[in-house]
Amino acid sequence: MKKLFTFKRLSLATLLLSIVLVVVYRMQLTPPSEELAPNARMAAMLEQGGCLSCHQQDAELPFYANLPVAGKVVKEDIENGYHTFDIMPLYNALNSGEELSPVDVAKVEKVIMDGTMPAAKYYLLHWGSQSTKAKGSIAQAWAEEWRKRHYNDGLGGEPVRPIADVTDVDQKRVALGFKLYHDTRLSVDNSVSCATCHDLSAGGVDNHQYSHGVNDQLGGVNAPTVYNAAYNFVQFWDGRAMTLEAQAAGPPLNPIEMASASFDEIVAKLNQDAEFVAEFKEVYPEGFTEQSITSAIAAFERTLVTPNSQFDKWLRGDDEALTEQEKRGYELFKEYSCATCHVGANLGGESYELMGVYHDYFAERDADEELNHQPNIEDNGRNKETNLERDIHRFKTPGLRNVELTWPYFHDGTRPTLEAAVRDMAYYQVDKELTTEQIDDIVAFLRTLTGEYQGKKLTTPYEYGVTLGTDHDHHDHHHDHE
Repeated sequence: MKKLFTFKRLSLATLLLSIVLVVVYRMQLTPPSEELAPNARMAAMLEQGGCLSCHQQDAELPFYANLPVAGKVVKEDIENGYHTFDIMPLYNALNSGEELSPVDVAKVEKVIMDGTMPAAKYYLLHWGSQSTKAKGSIAQAWAEEWRKRHYNDGLGGEPVRPIADVTDVDQKRVALGFKLYHDTRLSVDNSVSCATCHDLSAGGVDNHQYSHGVNDQLGGVNAPTVYNAAYNFVQFWDGRAMTLEAQAAGPPLNPIEMASASFDEIVAKLNQDAEFVAEFKEVYPEGFTEQSITSAIAAFERTLVTPNSQFDKWLRGDDEALTEQEKRGYELFKEYSCATCHVGANLGGESYELMGVYHDYFAERDADEELNHQPNIEDNGRNKETNLERDIHRFKTPGLRNVELTWPYFHDGTRPTLEAAVRDMAYYQVDKELTTEQIDDIVAFLRTLTGEYQGKKLTTPYEYGVTLGTDHDHHDHHHDHE
């Protein structure tokens, strides 16, 4: 009888405990209050979901991180989480009212909507962190509302946007910038211009693995395209220039690229051209200076946008602009998280990302004797400028507009084809091994990103005219398929 009584008490206690646990579980899974402002609600979801536990540099380790087996797993998860996404800039912006990054918005939206974060091994210990359908709906509505306000183009919730036509252009500045962009007098021996490495007839690049400067010196990285560079949040792979003006000031004084000793040296050469001086002073009364030269070049470069691609037409409502294969490719592009870093009008150029999130790209590259590469300090990416350990191997994401023309690929130019680039980006960045069909579909989509310059679709080689109607003699350019 006593045993039966004890059993009943135990059963009742177990039932009550189960009820309490279910109630607590459901309470923890309840999304933040609808009374909160959208950004405050998202900040609360990040806290509730445990995102801050892994996705920041100074994450506090839980008590079980000191356990022999669990500790190793926890520390690896935190390291991987931080490498994938440093969430603190977004969290701070949500709380402060500062402008949000489109990359951060896309990353959070995707993982909450598809339930991939937090991982099961985390929410099994932290019940309230689990993603739910309700949380996914909140994230989607928040992201769509942000895009509606941020882009103001009425094109809905897609993470990428069409390229807009250039408006409000000072044509005289642009014309001067065009001349300076093609002027070899910016280099020490009058052999190299901006167009040497960023050829407008070749997708805004030189199609070399490493660009050739004065005395045929090789640079340390693959030249990024100048087309649509105005959409990048910073310039150069390492982000050392915050503006197009600052970018334009770099190559002329770089000892490998143009190797001029100073802008005074450049100005002295340009001042010998009386006709050019007179033309220049009509727009810049101060004449040639570092500031006026870079201002003109930047004004020209802001016109180097390439709208009206097939994909842009599709985004704007023309369903026939893309084939079924190209549409499948775009859906795969989003499914495999490509569209979390390659967002916005330029499909990239909005963030720094680690090269080799899931696999050691640099170790595997250096061990591959078939790859033609030149390891140097440029491989350190953003770290070259900040000297921060977290920035080693972080690079500005390249824009993907006109990407079919800008081979070879990656910062080191080691991938000669789009197919190889897509295959390896999936492997290193999202830990996916794509099938041949999936690769072909994604590549088909990427080829729809080729736009128009001066009303004509870009090709290789591409004949173009100078702003204001004067003609520029097209020059032959060697295409190196390294």
